[in-house]
Amino acid sequence: MSRVPRMYLNTEYFHIITQGINKNYIFNESTDIKLYIKKMYELKNKYNIKIIAYCIMNNHAHILINSKTINNLSKYMHDLNTIYACYYNKKYKRIGYVFRDRYKAEGIYSEKHLYNCINYIYNNPVKAKICCKPEDYLYSNYKKIKSVNINNEYAFMDIDEDTSDTCNSIINKYLNENNCSIEELKKNKQKLYSLIVLLKKDYKISLRNIAMTLNINRETVRKLFNQK
Repeated sequence: MSRVPRMYLNTEYFHIITQGINKNYIFNESTDIKLYIKKMYELKNKYNIKIIAYCIMNNHAHILINSKTINNLSKYMHDLNTIYACYYNKKYKRIGYVFRDRYKAEGIYSEKHLYNCINYIYNNPVKAKICCKPEDYLYSNYKKIKSVNINNEYAFMDIDEDTSDTCNSIINKYLNENNCSIEELKKNKQKLYSLIVLLKKDYKISLRNIAMTLNINRETVRKLFNQK
């Protein structure tokens, strides 16, 4: 169970982040995301939890939670992630950890801090260049919030997801649009070349990161990118 700092006793609002181990995808399909969201809501009454905002990405999730007690928050997240990990391992015929840590928690201490956190969560897929507007993203409970001074005054927890999330999300979208698997993509040099060019030129992702994400030799990626 994640250890919650003593200072969190001064708030009932928490920004929660869960992330896949080794930053791997933990939500491979829309059905995975929908199952996680379903369990989020099924468990909330059991632990007297209120879900304020959420956004589920491919390899991590952001949830803004209201909880009267730290103990209930810890039990809620433990049950949620344990249930999902069992589902994920069974579905994909794997064993071992699914989540990088149980979860990370950040206390919210003022109304402005609260609304800035909501804005941060909803704009996660925009930041990752998955969509242009937060309301276009399917896997959040986006709702327009009242007019407040949204600014960069607050620095929210980051999990170094920017480059890897952007790369993963674009690859996932490309695979869906071309109706192919990652294995089929690697065998089709033309499609692989088009994807590498897209990632490098349009999203400024390094060839090193592209190679790591695709699990392809970097020299192979370099040669493909430089071909005429």
